[in-house]
Order: sequence, then structure tokens, then C-alpha cells
Amino acid sequence: MPHVATTDRPRRTRLLIAFGMLAAALVAVIGLQSGPAFAAAPAACVANADTGCIGGTLQNSAGPVEGVTITVTDDDGFEEETTTAANGTWSVAIPERARYTVELDESTLPTTAALADTAENPVEKLAVAGASSTVDFNLVLDATPNAGGSTSATGTVTPTRLLQQFALGIRYGLILALAAVGLSLIYGTTGLSSFSHGEQVTLGALLTFVFSIQLHWPIVLSVLAAVILSALSGWLQDIVLWRPLRRRRVGLVQLMIVTIGLSLALQYLFQFQFGGSTLQVLPSIAKAWSVGPIRLSIPSYIAMGCATVVLVGVALFLQRTRTGRATRAISDNPALAAASGIDVDKIIRLVWILATGLAGLGGALLALAFNGASWDLGLQMLLLMFAAVTLGGLGTAYGALIGSLIIGVVVEMSTLWLPSSLKFAVALLILILVLLVRPQGILGRAERIG
Repeated sequence: MPHVATTDRPRRTRLLIAFGMLAAALVAVIGLQSGPAFAAAPAACVANADTGCIGGTLQNSAGPVEGVTITVTDDDGFEEETTTAANGTWSVAIPERARYTVELDESTLPTTAALADTAENPVEKLAVAGASSTVDFNLVLDATPNAGGSTSATGTVTPTRLLQQFALGIRYGLILALAAVGLSLIYGTTGLSSFSHGEQVTLGALLTFVFSIQLHWPIVLSVLAAVILSALSGWLQDIVLWRPLRRRRVGLVQLMIVTIGLSLALQYLFQFQFGGSTLQVLPSIAKAWSVGPIRLSIPSYIAMGCATVVLVGVALFLQRTRTGRATRAISDNPALAAASGIDVDKIIRLVWILATGLAGLGGALLALAFNGASWDLGLQMLLLMFAAVTLGGLGTAYGALIGSLIIGVVVEMSTLWLPSSLKFAVALLILILVLLVRPQGILGRAERIG
């Protein structure tokens, strides 16, 4: 016993020192939000006891839309006009509870943006003092010449618009796959459905904002730093939280409840530190490239290429390396893997590092593609991540990739016929229908129960 205690003491000391250094680094980085660089984001309306807010973010697939005039009125003579900022955000302070009319001046839209036929304009919105209300206008890329040489109407479903939305679906699916693959690896090796995984996506996006806008780092270094810190947060979580709970044989239901609590705590921490508005990640509006009928922002192409390279790298890691094969062995049968000499705890810790790093990269690339980061970015993606993992097959990394691509394409293409507010519901409906036919998912294996 004395020998064991002597051996463990230096190790615990090193872990405490590492924990302190990482915590200090995160506090220092996040704490920079109070500095003058935070003024890069436009001032937004803040609701209080006497004043409410109506606002939103105006953007299409080419990025945020700046300089668009929006007017808010009510029946009692209130009228306030504002224009969208560089990151597409706008907000108006309202004095009392009333039903307000929010109208977008289409003549101020740039040549790269137009209202979709499913978009309402003006929009009726009930707002009250002491609260913030959001109004979203569904924008699409402006009409482009089709194969016949004529210009298609904004709301007409043409081959050009189909290709455009399909490209947007692939973009979203590839970024979603980065987070979903990590979530699938965690489930495969531990059996845990982590509801705090969305906050790892948010962490990656917000850290990219800190390094890029507040510290003025080059965007490549900003993304790399965000991914490294996100991966370190997974290492820290396993040391402080998940490994001790595993050793105490805490049940999966209790562990899942812990992830829900961690998710809520991180959400409120992010909102407290960074506010509720959307933060611009790039110092200027990115240019767009046209590839045939498809037009996307330059950061979108870069995000798609980066996501593809990383996903291929993860696939090669799982297939060609000893550690990757050990990871798949634990996913198939943890007890047999341990009996064959595999260090299960070591592999699980590596999985947490890899999964959180991938989620952080997904958040950083999503923030670049849309030039915006917010405290609830990962929360918006969480349900789609679970849908992608379940659709592809629980615990299978390749299934998560296929499921993510399907979900991404369905989500984006559904906006051709339905309001954008319903696109996530359509993806979940597809999930339900697939599971009714194949409950184990696309690449999952059927298991006999009983």
C-alpha cells in the first residue's frame, strides 16, 4: 500500500497542475470578452423592465446581408427604422406590449439576396417589454439565369435552385458530420448519449470568435487554437468527471442526466460571457464564388474541403491504426477488448479528446461558413446530431457520416417548399419514417432481445 500511495501522489499532483493550467487558460481566453475588441460586434437592443426588443439576423447562403432597411410599427403610431449590421443582425427597442408589424424594404436588398416565396413580408409579431422577440426573413440567393437563358422567379423551383440547395445541404451535412461522428464514437465506446456535445460545438465557434476578432489572430491559427482547446476540454472532462463516475459504476441513465446538467450550465455560462446576440467571426463580409449554377461564400468552400479531409483522416485512423482498431474493438465488445489486453480507459479518454476536438472543429467551420457564432449554436444542432447518429446506426462512425449527409440535404432542400422554420421538423420526420422501416439505422446491426 505505501508503494502504491507513493506512486499515485506525483501523478495526482501532475493532474492537478494540468487541470489548473487548462482552467486558467480557458478563463483568460473567455475573460477577454470584456475587453475593447468585443466592440467589433454591433450594439444590440437589451431588454429590461421597461423596454422589449425585436430583432433577428438577415443572411442567405452567400453569408450575412448588410445595409437592409427594416421598419417596425404598431397601430398606436410607433415607428422605428433600422438597418442590418455587417454580420446581418438588427434590433429595435419597443416600449410596450403590442402586436408589431415588421417590414423589410426589398429595394434595399443587395443583388445577391432576395426573399423566398415562402417568406412573409411584412411579419406580424406580438412583443412585450422585458423580453426579446425574433423575426426571421427567409432569404435566398437572387435569381440566376437558368439553362434556357431566362431568369427564374424567386419562388419557382428550378434546376438551378435545386442544385443550389443541394450544395447547401452537402455543406451543412459535412459540418454536422464532424460533430455527429464524435457523438457516435462516445456512444460506441461508453454507451453514453452525451447531451452536452452540442456545447462543444458552441465552444469551438466562440473560441474562434475570441481568437479571430478579439485577439486579431489569422483565421487559420484561430481555428487551430479553438480545436486544440476544445480537445483539451474533452481530456479534462474525462479526468475530472467521466472516469471517476465510470469507476464508481454509475449507471448510464445517471450519466445522461449529468450531461444534461453540464449542457445547461455551459449554455448559461456562454450566454453570460458572450451575450445573446450573434457574433461576427470574420472581420469582413466574405466574397462568394460561383461554380456553375452554385454560388457559395469562399469560407463555405474552405469549410467543406476541411471537413472532407478531416473525415477521411478519421476513417483512415479507425481502419489503419492499432488505436483505431482498438477503438472499434471496444465499441463491439468492451469486455472482450479488455480481456485481450486493450487499455479501455486509455482508449475512452482518447475518444473523448477526439470527439470534442471534432465537435470544436465543426463549430469553428460552421461559424466561418455563416460568419456568426452564438451561445446556442450547438443547441440548435444537437437534435440533428442525434437524428444523424440514429439514422446512420448507433455507435457506427460511418453511419453517422451518412446520416449527417442525408439530414443536411433534407434540411436545406425542404426550404424550397416549406418555411425555413419547419426544416428541422422535416428532418426528424424523415428519421421517424426510416426507423419504422429499419430501427437499427442504415448501417446498424439488428440485435436480438430476449
